[in-house]
Amino acid sequence: MTTLRIALLQIDAVGADVEANTAIAEAACREAKALGADLAVMPEIFSVGYRFPGDDDLDEDGWRARAEPADGPWVTWFGRLAAELDMAIAATYLEAVPGVARPRNTVTLLNHRGDAVLTYAKVHTCEFDVERLLEPGDGFRVVTLDTAAGPVEVGAMICYDREFPEAARALMLGGAELIVTPNACEIELNRWTQLRSRAFENMTAIAVANYPNHGGRSALMDGVAFTEEDGPTRDMCVVEAGAGREIAAADLDLGLLREYRAHETLANAYRRPRLYGAMIDEVVQAPFVRDDATR
Repeated sequence: MTTLRIALLQIDAVGADVEANTAIAEAACREAKALGADLAVMPEIFSVGYRFPGDDDLDEDGWRARAEPADGPWVTWFGRLAAELDMAIAATYLEAVPGVARPRNTVTLLNHRGDAVLTYAKVHTCEFDVERLLEPGDGFRVVTLDTAAGPVEVGAMICYDREFPEAARALMLGGAELIVTPNACEIELNRWTQLRSRAFENMTAIAVANYPNHGGRSALMDGVAFTEEDGPTRDMCVVEAGAGREIAAADLDLGLLREYRAHETLANAYRRPRLYGAMIDEVVQAPFVRDDATR
């Protein structure tokens, strides 16, 4: 395999109506397949449209009732669809976890045969906001995703995760070539620069799918900052969606990325991890102390 065609599903949900959102996401996946996609990525918690108690007259009981287990109807439905379309799908939803009181903000990665190969829950939940109602995830994993175009090493971040360099770094160290990133916030200048930085410093492709009602700008960064042909002026952004509804599909040149990672100087080539002890220190010093933060 040299290229992987990725479709970013920049679509809006219908409130917290899981059944209606299933139909919207299915239609978008079919559009992505018609564009030749090998992988389709949904925005963050699409099953409930990134809705929380207080939105759309939704109370906490009703919100929790919409959470589903990782082997529940939402993932099962999109697993069947992935197999039918011969296309991998990153399906996002509000996850109910047995024995855990709070639901999780989760993406399950389904291969082109419909098998769930990765279930990742958002680690950096926004505890300063409504996401305090969520249970954080417990780590960053990388898996081999089989696609119709061939295998690729994939990990995931979700929205606020991308604001922590450690998230993308952990995935790179785990072998990720591609990081799928469901999103639900405005991708303005600074966050746009942040995405480029994550791709640049880790030599890792990043595929971000955002909602139109959060400003769109879903994007694929291929992680290749320099080539002999283009030098340091090369643009890592393969595709950037506009502000409205869009299925933004583009090819990720994995052959180019793999060759680049084999000789360039970034990522893990010249790190000195023995000097980075402060990176995992649990102590929080002023001015960063927050009463609502957990570790």
